[in-house]
Amino acid sequence: MRFFASCAKGLEYLLADELAALGCRRATAAVAGVNAEGELANAQRAVLWSRLASRVLWPLAEYDCDGDQALYDGARALPWHEHLDAGMTLAVDAHVSGGAITHARFAAQRLKDAVVDALRAHSGARPDVDVGAPDLRLNLVVRKGRAIVSVDLGGPLHRRGWRIAQGDAPLKETLAAAVLLRGGWPRLYHEGGALLDPMCGSGTLLIEGALMAADVAPGLLRYDGRAPTRWHGFDVAGWEALVDEALARERAGRAALKPVFDGSDADPAAIRAARENATAAGLRDAIRWQVRDVASLGAGDVGAAPRGLVACNPPYDARLAADPALYRSLGVALRRAVPGWRASLLCGDRELAFATGLRAKKTYAMFNGALECTLVVCDPVQPERTQAAPRELSEGARMVANRLRKTLRASRAWRERDGIDCFRAYDADIPEYAAAVDVYTEADSRARWLHVQEYAAPPEIPEAVARRRFGELLAGAADALEVPRERIAVKTRARGKGGSKYGHMAHRGEFITVREGDVRLQVNLFDYLDTGLFLDHRPLRLRLAAEARGKRFLNLFCYTGAVTVHAAVGGAAQTTSVDLSATYLEWLADNLRGNRIGGTRHRIAQADAMAWLRADRGQYDLVFCDPPTFSNSARAGDFDVQRSHVELLRLAVARLAPGGVLYFSNNFRRFRLAHDAVSAFAEVEDISAATIPPDFARNPRIHRAWRLVAR
Repeated sequence: MRFFASCAKGLEYLLADELAALGCRRATAAVAGVNAEGELANAQRAVLWSRLASRVLWPLAEYDCDGDQALYDGARALPWHEHLDAGMTLAVDAHVSGGAITHARFAAQRLKDAVVDALRAHSGARPDVDVGAPDLRLNLVVRKGRAIVSVDLGGPLHRRGWRIAQGDAPLKETLAAAVLLRGGWPRLYHEGGALLDPMCGSGTLLIEGALMAADVAPGLLRYDGRAPTRWHGFDVAGWEALVDEALARERAGRAALKPVFDGSDADPAAIRAARENATAAGLRDAIRWQVRDVASLGAGDVGAAPRGLVACNPPYDARLAADPALYRSLGVALRRAVPGWRASLLCGDRELAFATGLRAKKTYAMFNGALECTLVVCDPVQPERTQAAPRELSEGARMVANRLRKTLRASRAWRERDGIDCFRAYDADIPEYAAAVDVYTEADSRARWLHVQEYAAPPEIPEAVARRRFGELLAGAADALEVPRERIAVKTRARGKGGSKYGHMAHRGEFITVREGDVRLQVNLFDYLDTGLFLDHRPLRLRLAAEARGKRFLNLFCYTGAVTVHAAVGGAAQTTSVDLSATYLEWLADNLRGNRIGGTRHRIAQADAMAWLRADRGQYDLVFCDPPTFSNSARAGDFDVQRSHVELLRLAVARLAPGGVLYFSNNFRRFRLAHDAVSAFAEVEDISAATIPPDFARNPRIHRAWRLVAR
C-alpha cells in the first residue's frame, strides 16, 4: 500500500531516508513530501516517530474529478459508516490546483457534505464538524482531474506537545530536526559532542536536540497516551504496542542523557520562554540557559566538550531582511569560541550566510513556511588553512559574470516553479567566450557544480587568445555562480589531426547525486565526454514518466538509464533497458538502486539494440529510442542514424502493443527523417518544439523528437 507523508520543501530526501529507516518498503521523494510503500503499521510508526514529516496521509480513494459534482459523487459512494460513526466529529483539509475546482474551502465543504449525506442515509444521524480536535480528520487533494481522499492519521506532526511559550518567529520543530540532522546530530552526541545555540530564542533547536539524544519519540507528548485518531481503520492495539516500546526507550534514554546542551540569547524574555518549554519537555535540568549577547561568546562558555555542534537560526523577517552585521558577529564569535566544532546555520539567504564569513562545506535550500532559506554546514567552523584572497576579475571575466547573473535572474521563476536543479546557464551567449556552462546541484547538500564545455575557436583566432578567453570565462562563471574551482569540470578542445577533439579528461571516479522531478540520478562530471544526464532531454523524460504508469516500458540505447528510472518511479508495470555498454548498464543499475527500484520487473540487457530488436518477441506499451549519431563498435558493426533509422524504427514499432507509443529522438543536427518510408508503417508527429526546455531555447536544434504510433 502506498501512503503519503508531507513535509516542508527541502526536507524530502531526509524524510525519505527516515521513512526507509522506520521500515517502509520504499520511500520516494516528491514535491513537499514522500510517497511511501508499506503497511498501516509503518504509517502509524511514522506518526509516532517521524521527526521530519508534517502529516501522514493514508489514502481511502482516488477517482476522476472534473468538477464539484464529480467530487461529491465520488466521495458519496464511499462506505463512510465503515470509517466513522455518526456521533463522531469530522474536519476536512483540502488542497486544489487546476481549473476544475479553484477554491479549497469549497472543495472541503463538498467532501464534508458527501460524508454527512452518506452517514445520514445509513443511520439517520450525522457527524458534527470540529476543526480543532476532530475524531476523524480527512485530507483532500484535487489535481490534474483526480481527487485523492485520505485519512490524516496524526494531525500536524510538528506539534510535539511541549511548546507552551514562544517568541516572535518560532522555528517549527520539523525544520529544527532537519537542521540538526544535516549537522550530524545525534551521531555527534553519541561520539561525546555537545550542542550549542547562541541565539536560541524559545529553545526549539536545543529541546529538539535533547529529545533526539534521549531517544524520545516526537509523538509521545503530542498524544499523551491517546490514539491520534478515532478512525475505525486505525489499529489501536498496534498503536498501543508502539507506544509501550517508545516509553521503554524513553525511560532508558532520559536516564542516560548527558547535560551537554547550552543555550543563550540576548533577550531575557526568550530565555524565560525557553526554560518553560524545556520544563514542559521534561528537560529542566538537562539544558543550561543564560542571557548573553552572541558577541560576548567565549571559549570558556561552551563547557568541557572538545567537539560539538552549533545549531542556530539567526533572525530574519518575512522579507528575508536582516542585519548582516549580526551575522558577521555570529561568525566572529564562533571562530573565537568553537573553531574546531561543526556548525549548522539556517540563514535567511545566501547573502546572509556569506555575511557570517564562515566557509560552508555543504549548502542546502530549505523552506521556513513560504520563505526559502539557506542552511550552511561548516565543518570545522574555522579551517586550519585559509584561502588566498581571490584576484580581481578582468574586464572579460566581469562581462561573463554579469551575463550569467542576468540569465540566472531571468530563469529563476521557471526553475523554482518546475523544481529544476540541473540546467544550462550559458551557451556562447557572448560569441567571443564560446562555451557551454551547465549547472548541476547536489540533491542532498545543494552544493553547485559546473560542467563547462569549450567550443572550438575559429582557425583565425590565435591559440593564446582562445586560452585567455576560456580562462576568463571560467573565472566569471565561478564568481557569478559561487562555485569553487575544485567543483568545476572542464572539457576543453585541443587541436589535432583531423580537427578538434575533446581532451584533458579526468579519471577521478567521482559521482554526485542530483534530483530531477521525483528521481535521483548519478552524474559524473569529470571522467567522460558526457555526464550521464542529457539536460536538453529533460521535458521528454518527464513526459515519459507521466505516461508510464501501468505500462510495459522499453528503453533502447538506454545510456545510463535516466528515462528508465523516471518510468519506474512513475509507476511502469515493467521496464526493459538495452545498451551495448557494460559501463552504462552498471551506471543504470546504480541509478535504479539509488531510487530503491529492484526486482525482476526491471530487466537490463547488454546487447546491440538492432540485433536485440530482431530477436525479441515481447510487446511494449511505451518505447523510447534515442540512438547515437553513429557507432563503429566491433560488436555491433557500423551504425549511422541517418542511414539506419528506417530499419530501426520499423523493428521498434513492430514491438508496440496495440495502442502503444514510440518516442524517437536524436541529436544529429543534419538528420532528416525519411518521412515517406516511416509513414508506411507508423503515424508520425514531430514534437521537437515541445521537448526543448527553456534553458536550450537559444539552441532549438539541440535535438529532434517524434511520436510514432503503429498503423
